[in-house]
Amino acid sequence: MRRLRSSVLVATAFLLAACANSGGGSAPSTNADAGSGPIKIGVIVPLSGPAGPNGKDVLDAITTKADLINKAGGVRGRQLEVVSQDDKSDPATGVSAANTLINDGAAVVMGGWNSPVTLAIQPVLVRAGVLNITSIPQNASILGGADPDAVRMNAGNAAGAYAAASYLTGDLKAKRVAMLLENDAYGNDAGNYLGKELQAKGVDVVSQQKFALSDTDFRVPLSNVAQSAPDAVFSADAAESSGMPALASQYVDSGIKAPHFAALGTVSPNVVKLAGGAKVDGLLSADLYFPQEAPFATIPANVEFVQAFQARTGQLPDKYAALGAESVDVWAKAVTKAGTTDRDKVAAAIHGQTFTGTVLGDVAFTGKGQLKSHVFAFTVKDGKVSVLGEIPVPDSVWEQ
Repeated sequence: MRRLRSSVLVATAFLLAACANSGGGSAPSTNADAGSGPIKIGVIVPLSGPAGPNGKDVLDAITTKADLINKAGGVRGRQLEVVSQDDKSDPATGVSAANTLINDGAAVVMGGWNSPVTLAIQPVLVRAGVLNITSIPQNASILGGADPDAVRMNAGNAAGAYAAASYLTGDLKAKRVAMLLENDAYGNDAGNYLGKELQAKGVDVVSQQKFALSDTDFRVPLSNVAQSAPDAVFSADAAESSGMPALASQYVDSGIKAPHFAALGTVSPNVVKLAGGAKVDGLLSADLYFPQEAPFATIPANVEFVQAFQARTGQLPDKYAALGAESVDVWAKAVTKAGTTDRDKVAAAIHGQTFTGTVLGDVAFTGKGQLKSHVFAFTVKDGKVSVLGEIPVPDSVWEQ
């Protein structure tokens, strides 16, 4: 009897996975609105590999915000339960993780960290009728591509490129720019957008060097960049626990005198610490969130989140953690507004809508589901992140 029961369970699991990957028919229901039990929030992030520590921070932030919502009464009278999967920064593993969460009855999936993984899991989630709140990835196709209902919290590559080009040409007066790009859907997309912005401003891209997400030795591409004699160098490296700190440190060792501007969101306080602190003084970048700076330091929901996150992890949240928490905050408010966890209705309650009192304050979304944020340039000074000022990004860029 035990062998028969095991065979039935295996066959059932196989059929469920096949349904999740089926290209036809109506999307299966997650039954998230049924009963009075917890509502499951699925999370797909790397918990191992080059971005593993970053993914864990995002998961901790999502769990922290879910706990705060639960203490306040939950969502529509129900508690939230966070269930997670490790995508290992690998698209195929991400697809398997998505199927697992679908079969577990997740009402929403938050993640991932890498653009290639997110682009791979979107069709699976669409067929299953599960909404994807994309917290971190920046590739342009994440919105308006395979998933018409997707929501993105991080700035896309269009906004990141606009901010980088504004600083490179306006503040640094650069006329010759070299690029160091992660050779995947994130890095190549970032380079394409920046190249268009620079071309429109009459700036030459004098070198374009590619590397893998897992790379930590950049001596050859840096040597090639040095030979191109740039006025400034732009980098896009999303491996913030390994590659980006190594790149920032080796850039200093290379002796290149041109300023180094890292892509929006690729330099966190932890990156600076791992890169050698004051060793990388002068490194430039831009980001959306600084927990102890205005206006965030006076936003009640952010103050509450920062305190709870510190109690859980012993550290301040960075931008990625804040976006993870914002994902839960906005989704919970949208479910309350829609009166259901239904994918299409919750997406409609977010796209083109505004929300007050979130972790990031009062926020608005474009019709395509992009969170419109404030972008701030910063540098590293005395081994610490020092905000320089806002880089205004027009609504037309957020709408791309």
